[in-house]
Amino acid sequence: MTISSLLFRSLLLCFLINNLSIAAAHDYDKYNGDEINQVCAGCHGEFGMGGKEGKYPRLAGLSAAYIYKEMIAFRDRTRPNMPMVEHVDDRQMPNDDIMDIAIYLNKIKLATRLSVVDEKAPNFDAYARLLEAKQTIQIPKAQGDIKAGKKLYKKECKSCHAKDGMGNDKELVPQLAGQYTQYLTRQIKLYTEKKRSHDKEDPEEEFFKSFTVEQMRDILAYASVLDD
Repeated sequence: MTISSLLFRSLLLCFLINNLSIAAAHDYDKYNGDEINQVCAGCHGEFGMGGKEGKYPRLAGLSAAYIYKEMIAFRDRTRPNMPMVEHVDDRQMPNDDIMDIAIYLNKIKLATRLSVVDEKAPNFDAYARLLEAKQTIQIPKAQGDIKAGKKLYKKECKSCHAKDGMGNDKELVPQLAGQYTQYLTRQIKLYTEKKRSHDKEDPEEEFFKSFTVEQMRDILAYASVLDD
């Protein structure tokens, strides 16, 4: 293992320990999280479901530790994203607020399909149905060879993002299942252009350049059905 790899693992361990300490000591304020989410909802939706076909990513259900880490990265400008800067500026959103919204979003669970009901039944509740629909997200099946994508995913992605695409909370690896294909495609472009680091342990790695356009399309096609 290289010195840079050891240094990265040491820094990651320090972050995790510090993050766990913050989380353990943090007195979660659900109402503060809800209030902050009203601002987030302008782009990411009332229930963190994202929108505009993936222009804004789904946040609901993501690891609280991952959301916290990324919001700190936005604030520190280590993950460039100008629209996010004003929302996570130190004066507007201290660490406690970031932890509150991270936990709040993590606790939102989205269904992947509507329940079966009889809309003609006398006790049918139209409002409850509307609310359920708002909390249901189904990622459209992306174009590509799903079977080929599954093989590639198992070989190249499963070890970090897990077999079911739910990520790894301990390693702060985000889930891919239930995330918009358009958003994932945009992040891959940022990785290949070195505008975002895919592997903090090896910032210069060119993981995605090892795939053909067709292979990447197939992996994304498989990712789009991981939550089915």
